[in-house]
Amino acid sequence: MLLSIRSLTKVFPGTRALDDVDLDIAAGEVHALLGENGAGKSTLIKCLTGAYRRDAGAVTLDGAAIDPRSTREAQELGIGTVYQEVNLLPNLTVAQNLMFGREARRFGMIDTRATRLQARDILARYGLNLDVDRDLGSFSVAIQQIIAIARAVEVSGKVLILDEPTASLDAAEVAMVFDMVRSLRDRGMGIVFVSHFLDQVFDLSDRVTILRNGRKIITAPTAELNRMTLVEHMLGRVLEDVVQAPGTSAAVAPEPVLHFDSVGRSGAVEPFDLAIGAGEVVGLAGLLGSGRTETAELLFGIRPMQTGTARDAEGPLDLRSPRAAIAAGFGFAPEDRKTDGIVAELSIRENIILGLQARRGWARPISRAEQNRLADDYIRRLDIRTSGREKPIGELSGGNQQKAVLARWLAMNPRFLILDEPTRGIDVGAHAEILRLIGTLTAGGMSVLVISSEIDEMVAVADRVIVLRDRRHVAELTGEQVSGDAIMRAIAQGGTTDGAAA
Repeated sequence: MLLSIRSLTKVFPGTRALDDVDLDIAAGEVHALLGENGAGKSTLIKCLTGAYRRDAGAVTLDGAAIDPRSTREAQELGIGTVYQEVNLLPNLTVAQNLMFGREARRFGMIDTRATRLQARDILARYGLNLDVDRDLGSFSVAIQQIIAIARAVEVSGKVLILDEPTASLDAAEVAMVFDMVRSLRDRGMGIVFVSHFLDQVFDLSDRVTILRNGRKIITAPTAELNRMTLVEHMLGRVLEDVVQAPGTSAAVAPEPVLHFDSVGRSGAVEPFDLAIGAGEVVGLAGLLGSGRTETAELLFGIRPMQTGTARDAEGPLDLRSPRAAIAAGFGFAPEDRKTDGIVAELSIRENIILGLQARRGWARPISRAEQNRLADDYIRRLDIRTSGREKPIGELSGGNQQKAVLARWLAMNPRFLILDEPTRGIDVGAHAEILRLIGTLTAGGMSVLVISSEIDEMVAVADRVIVLRDRRHVAELTGEQVSGDAIMRAIAQGGTTDGAAA
């Protein structure tokens, strides 16, 4: 084997990120590495590339034991990595990016002409005839990815790790990158392909390894697997033989109050239709990277829609920006509350009134007495565990931070609230409280869109579930159709009902 990993273990305080993982990468193969959020993929990559030091286990490359202490040392050993976000310099030329640190020299000075010729020769191996004097940033993301791959191969040359390299590409661009990857495979490189797009995994990879909760679950030839098997191994749940047949629900869907017609954005999510009624909970289900968060960001104006329209009973809605979405009565509690949801240095009070004050404008400040009243009211109603409203929100537990973020939106009284992974990373008690809160909100007529990776949670709260796969809305389940097995089957098969791979 080109690269062999045995009993790799990495421990962080309070968690075992990798637990006795074995993995083999052969020369001349594309090996897909799959797993949901927290499965251990990123930790494994960082251990291989010297960003992390492993706590136990052994790694051999070409039969020799290795233990890289930095990414540079890993590159020198022969392991290169290309990430979703191109980590090159867009303000430098293609030639400068390709040859950075390895420029041709003459009399101790960089030989610009020879460097350009070398860059052209490298690109010619991949059938590319580009102007190497143009700035990298002037090319498409796909071309930038190809140049990043070419550089990684030139610097390293044995093992190439591709970490979500197609996440920002359209279908034609994906095909361009895949052609290059196949040519590298045919030249004998070992390629690790990390992706959440199952169609791409089946199209490109020779073997698949699945991680879950830091442990290896299975390694198998891709041709011997189907999507259902992959999803079962990734989620840790086996489908029952009997799945609820469509059309058995007696529930009557509420009259829609919001309509989204052919809404989409290139590179984010394909156009979809969605109608949601007052007091209805619509769930978005799918594997990580399926387009769930992109859908939410589209509806809230974080990613302005390129196609389609939004409307209510009074006419078209302007959703070109979060400010416009808030003006339309929308709220959005993001998945990453620490980065996108809270201002850690500010108090609980200041975080709760932040959105309401922004909507009113700074020329109409909320009085301190009203701020105190609002903060105290929501601390009591949501049972936010704190010694007082002036405590910095960053000192609260994750669950209490999440409830404070929800309080901010409730203070604005939105008609439509989007919750992206509202219970991720919180304790069992806070988890149950937030699910109860969703029920209370919808009983009062609020429309709620919930994104969750927890299938049982989705079944518990959602009236309808929209299933996404590979950035497409592929199925809709209603009433009694909303079961864990039916959701998993739709995730795996894209809405089909047979057991074969879609």
